[in-house]
Amino acid sequence: MSPRPSRRLSYAASGVNIAKADKTKEAMAKTLKSTDKRVLNSVGSWAFASLFDARFPGYDHPVLVLKTEEPGSKQLLAFRHGRIESICQDMINHLINDIAVMGATPMSVQDAVICGKLEKDIVTRIVKAIADACRAQGCVLTGGETSEQPGTLKPGTYVLTASVVGIVEKANVIDGSKIKPGDVVMAVASNGLHTNGYSLVRALLKKHPKLAKQKVGARSFLDAILLPHTSYFRALEPLFTHPGLAGMAHITGSGIRGNLERVLPAKTDAVIDLHNLKTLPVFTAIRDAGHVSDAEMLRTYNMGVGLVIVARPDAVDDIETHLWSYGHHCYPIGRIVKGKRTVKFEGTVKWA
Repeated sequence: MSPRPSRRLSYAASGVNIAKADKTKEAMAKTLKSTDKRVLNSVGSWAFASLFDARFPGYDHPVLVLKTEEPGSKQLLAFRHGRIESICQDMINHLINDIAVMGATPMSVQDAVICGKLEKDIVTRIVKAIADACRAQGCVLTGGETSEQPGTLKPGTYVLTASVVGIVEKANVIDGSKIKPGDVVMAVASNGLHTNGYSLVRALLKKHPKLAKQKVGARSFLDAILLPHTSYFRALEPLFTHPGLAGMAHITGSGIRGNLERVLPAKTDAVIDLHNLKTLPVFTAIRDAGHVSDAEMLRTYNMGVGLVIVARPDAVDDIETHLWSYGHHCYPIGRIVKGKRTVKFEGTVKWA
């Protein structure tokens, strides 16, 4: 005997609506339509994977540079406050900065959108924002995955991640190996937290809800912490083959010390004068509200330094002028000396 209709199970009744997912993918396909001739097929429910032309004219020895990134717990705040486009910029800009500091040009991005309940309007907004962020950096979103997972995530919860493929001529890879004693360490300014340290921020907001509306500079604290991650790629690209550029580090989680140490060669140290850092009011607000030690702030946040460039002394003025022309404040904060591949701090932070 057949089960009564009320007892029949279906995928839709379990929380996954395939028909809605297909319609959402059709809408996404229109958003992702590209004129980039390197993309050999259209993204949509009829394609199992994306095809990307692997010919690299102009490269003698092309090297692929690969990275996967996600915008961390900042996603929770961004979705809660309707900053969907902003968090997508965060993810893509962070992702591309990570390969740009190695001298790579981004080509293709694949994303993943994981949710507790698929909301067509929200998902199409997310995909369009990711595609737009990619186009702004001269690359293309070629596809990815949208996964509805009821029971794993609550309805209204979204988790984003993306991977990028970049390319660099092998002889032009920037890996820090050219750094030597006597070089100058330069800071390139961030606009705030970028995408790191948000678990601490969320704990602060839970303990001090009024902090969200507190003024920090010209913005509220909430607006300041939700500014999208600065992208440096367009400004860095003309410097990739600059003879005076020795190394770069993207300052993310673990701060200046943790990230700059990743590119220091053996037998070198970087000495950073903390007094030279141009901190931002938002970091002072976090420090004061949470009674956070200076050491913890330096370990958790970029402290107003989104990127570090190590350069020959005679190249400093040229690099500063170039970055200023792209709207990026750049200034010396330290020097390279003989050592054991560590970053040493001297002086104290001058809080905004």
